[in-house]
Parts: sequence; C-alpha cells; structure tokens
Amino acid sequence: MARYTGPVCRLCRREGMKLFLKGDRCYTGKCAIDRRAYAPGQHGQSRGKKPTEYGIQLREKQKVRRIYGVQEKQFRSYYDKANRQKGIVGENLLRLLERRLDNVVFQLGFATSRPEARQLVRHGHFTINGRRVDIPSFLVRVGDVVGVKEASKSSPRLKEILSSLDRTPPKWMNLDANAATGTIIALPDREDIQLPIQEHLIVEKYSR
Repeated sequence: MARYTGPVCRLCRREGMKLFLKGDRCYTGKCAIDRRAYAPGQHGQSRGKKPTEYGIQLREKQKVRRIYGVQEKQFRSYYDKANRQKGIVGENLLRLLERRLDNVVFQLGFATSRPEARQLVRHGHFTINGRRVDIPSFLVRVGDVVGVKEASKSSPRLKEILSSLDRTPPKWMNLDANAATGTIIALPDREDIQLPIQEHLIVEKYSR
C-alpha cells in the first residue's frame, strides 16, 4: 500500500479527533476538526449508522497507524513482533511504536509533528550515538543518545525549532536542550503514552 499523500486534515476528521499531524496549526482555530467536526466526503454529516464491533476495532487500528505514520504491512509486522514478546501484547505494540526514531525526535521537541520529524530524519539531520541515522523506523534502545547533527544546527528550520525548544519529553528520555540531544534512559511504560488509544481493540481485531 502506498503512503497517503492527500490532505492530512481529512485523516483527523475521519477519526473524529485531532491526530496532531500538522504541528502548530493543530493548536489554532484553523484546525479542520474545530471547523468541521464530521467525517469527510459527501455523506460525512449524515453518517448515523451505529458502527459494528469490527468497525470499532478497525477505526482504532487505523487511528494508531495514522498517529505514528505507519503503513499497513509495517503495522502488522509490529503487531507480530509484539505478540512474540513477553507481556501484554497491546502494550508491547505501543512500546515498539514509541521507540521509533521519528517519534523520539518529535517527543524531544526537535519537530512540531511526527510527519515533520519523519521528514527531518529522512534528510539525515539526526544522529544516534554520534552516527547519522536516516531511517524513521529505527528503534532506539536504552542508553542511546539522539541528537541533531552538528552541521544541521545551522539549518533555518532546525535553528527555528531549537531556538524555541520548550517541550517536556516523557520520563523515559532526558533532554539536553543546550546540546540538542536526548538520552533514552528507560523503555516507555503504558502510563507514559498519553494518547487516547484503546490497544485492546487492535489486539481483538488481529485475534479474530
């Protein structure tokens, strides 16, 4: 399946909630959810049919996919990996998604949205333990140090972001704003993931 390249605000409207895919715009009155809080399409305002159990599970899976910017095949791969690990499958799945480099870059405040973080990573602006990594799906480990590449600190966009760095990262990572680096000090726990996700619905869908 090809990556979605259409208007991302439609994705938020389809899920009926802000997915924060456009950074600062999501916090303004220009946000599509605030202006048109119904599903896109000509029948968006008239959808009154009660969703089925499968439909609820599907929407939850699609919502998580869109939050993290993961394609269907890749998402299934994450689920299979989570299923093989010890512990609760749903929590394992979210933990894997949280460890993605693009998500870590976003959580540290080096990007205003996950899509922007993914683009910046692809362009090679970040390092892990001093080595350049341009793979958004790279999974960080405890002890890894994620930083802005020295040559990239003069980039107009990153310079703008770093000059107003004010995000408080989750407790499983430490931020050194002056050095523009973040250290992974633990793996994320479920309570660290402050997103409206019901992961048990995703597990139920894949267990059908």
